[in-house]
Amino acid sequence: MPETSRNDWKQFIDQHPDAHLLQTAEWGDLKAGFGWAALRLMCDGIGVQVLFRRLPLGLSVAYIPKPTSNLISEASSLFWQELVGLCWSKGAVFLKIEPDEWQTGATVPPEAAEQIKDTGLVTAGQAGADKRALRAIQPDVRRSAFNIQPPRTIIVDLRGSEDDILSRMKQKCRYNIRLAEKKGVSVRPWADVAGFHQLIEVTGGRDGFAVHSLAYYQRAYELFYPAGACELLVAEYQDQPLAALMVFRHGPRAWYLYGASNDFERNRMPTYLLQWEAMRWAKERGAQEYDLWGVPDEDETTLEANFETRQDGLWGVYRFKRGFGGELRRAAQAWDVVFNPLLYRLYLWRMAGREAA
Repeated sequence: MPETSRNDWKQFIDQHPDAHLLQTAEWGDLKAGFGWAALRLMCDGIGVQVLFRRLPLGLSVAYIPKPTSNLISEASSLFWQELVGLCWSKGAVFLKIEPDEWQTGATVPPEAAEQIKDTGLVTAGQAGADKRALRAIQPDVRRSAFNIQPPRTIIVDLRGSEDDILSRMKQKCRYNIRLAEKKGVSVRPWADVAGFHQLIEVTGGRDGFAVHSLAYYQRAYELFYPAGACELLVAEYQDQPLAALMVFRHGPRAWYLYGASNDFERNRMPTYLLQWEAMRWAKERGAQEYDLWGVPDEDETTLEANFETRQDGLWGVYRFKRGFGGELRRAAQAWDVVFNPLLYRLYLWRMAGREAA
């Protein structure tokens, strides 16, 4: 099986400068420390980093976030044979693939679905399985009802001059950036990950979302910062931290993944200046777009009609993020390649219950 080493994977990603952050070796290392195993597979010119989450009884779920190729339409039969074999060897109930593409409304290409099903037969046949086993592991390829990463986001165009970027923002956002500067807020790099974690715990408690452990943010900083792929920035007033964020960059793209603020001096608008400085940091390092990473999964008409009255979930952050003048986009829906239909139905039932809660 053509699994590859971490060093070879880094060389592969270096040859794909447009690769998503979630396919980098560093991201695999990060997830490997917190419940996942990261394996890298290269075959027929296509490579993927696959994350496996262990389940009881030797089972797992497999996940490929944002691969460098459209696996459904571009990968060869030989590649799918190797990938299905890898998933089968790890006891995967299903494999979730989240394409690094924007939504187009495409459906499963029938010939691609049949090709992937056929690889299940080949893999089982190589293992010497009987006909009943061959039928049992024939993969089912379908559009998933659930993405893991936030499906809808806002992308800020970093091309042009800083004045060009500012001109594309809403007037109130530009005003708040300048107001923060006038009111004595300053932004600087910060190495105090523990301080950041204290801030993000305040934010999570206030806004009702889950946060990672201090060890998680510390590991992320240690993996990405030395390579110049991450910066931790803090907004302060009179040496008091008010807000902080972690910005990541790979190739021409940057991502705002983690942010936090406390309840002090909010009238000084520190978060607006903080985001602007993160965009400037990304632009100086060659990024052409800045992903604000997560808004409510609604169309623009619905968002604009309701953002002033709703504060639940991601609605509060949409009101903030919309001001930076980006483009609302929705990621292509995930694919699920199902190996165990019974346990997969249990997964769908649990996810539907979470959405209804």
